[in-house]
Amino acid sequence: MNYLLAGVGGIFGSLTRFILGRKISQKKGGSFPSGTFVINVTGAFLLGVVSGLELPESGYILIGDGFLGGYTTFSTFMYEGFDLISGKEKLNASIYIFGSLFLGIIFYMAGFFAAKQF
Repeated sequence: MNYLLAGVGGIFGSLTRFILGRKISQKKGGSFPSGTFVINVTGAFLLGVVSGLELPESGYILIGDGFLGGYTTFSTFMYEGFDLISGKEKLNASIYIFGSLFLGIIFYMAGFFAAKQF
């Protein structure tokens, strides 16, 4: 049953990432990977919320492992960071990589502590 929960969550998370990421990137334009940046930071926040809520195991598997695992994307983050570096956009690469890591931690903590308030 856990595999099914993770799979269903992952399908919806991946579709959400695909649709939302494209809309953000099309709206912003430019070489900065804003779609993936926004997706990963909001995903960190939502994972913090899910972790802070202390859901039952099945709920965490569906939402945390499944949906948010499909929603966020480490591989695209690495690809886009490397693409910026190899394209000689070192400032954008630094902002993207370090900003993603720093804001990811901050947003996870914000989500976690926000959920603990409820």
